[in-house]
Amino acid sequence: MGSGFSTNFPVNNDETPASCSHLPPKQLGGLGDLPENCLAMVLDHFDPPEICKLAHVNRAFYRASCADVLWESKLPENYGVLVKKLLKVYEYDCRLSKKDIYARLCRPVRISSGTKEVWSEKRRGGICMLVSWKGMKITGIHDRRYWAHISTLQSRFQTIAYLRQIWWLEVEGHVDFYFPTGIYSLFFRLHLGKPSQGQNQHSSSNNQEIHGWTINPVQFKFSISDGQNAMSKHFLNKQGKWLCYHVGDFHVKESYEPTKIKFSMTQIDCTHQKGGLSLDSVLICPCGTKTHGIV
Repeated sequence: MGSGFSTNFPVNNDETPASCSHLPPKQLGGLGDLPENCLAMVLDHFDPPEICKLAHVNRAFYRASCADVLWESKLPENYGVLVKKLLKVYEYDCRLSKKDIYARLCRPVRISSGTKEVWSEKRRGGICMLVSWKGMKITGIHDRRYWAHISTLQSRFQTIAYLRQIWWLEVEGHVDFYFPTGIYSLFFRLHLGKPSQGQNQHSSSNNQEIHGWTINPVQFKFSISDGQNAMSKHFLNKQGKWLCYHVGDFHVKESYEPTKIKFSMTQIDCTHQKGGLSLDSVLICPCGTKTHGIV
């Protein structure tokens, strides 16, 4: 990879050829004059989006930015498993470069009959996952007296579940996936009120249907197969926009074994009805990720 340093130097570094004694000292070149393997070592200190920008500096930077050794350090340690699961090819059969594999893993892929969307977070290399409401078990979801299915461009799945009214709110789901090692956060993406069908995230209608959410909080929970668990409670009182309600964080220690997660959202106080709530999805992403930028 790349050209090596020239070997046309005198054996004794203190000697100067007579034919060159009249020439001025050679000027030092810029970074673009470095061999590609050295440039790749420099680029390794940058995040992938920054590497892609530096690739436009000149041809030397572009060639160095394509080096397999550079991108292999940016890929999740279990990328071979992810390539098989998400790209449907085996690593040893794959003719893609490591840069191409990284780019392909960063593109959202639908799995589980289209109810889950998975992609690699560009800067950190951890996995992000969205679980559609269609992939969850929801009490009364098929009874149109309680729930409606609404088409909207505000969801990556193009539809959301809208709660008209119910006494017993119970939503459950599970995930079984090979997450790379790291700390992850889990969120429920909700909208108090009915969203519009367009892309305007702050528009809503029929907010007169909102009721019952300020009496008692909604309880959110998850549990991991290795014993980790978390629980949080939130009053739903912010209308007119999508919010990601943080349930908790968990630590993935083994990337070559599937992480099994069970999660739920409940409000089972039957003393009053609840209504006017939109449910889109559950988001799992590396801890510290800005949720508004990815959903």
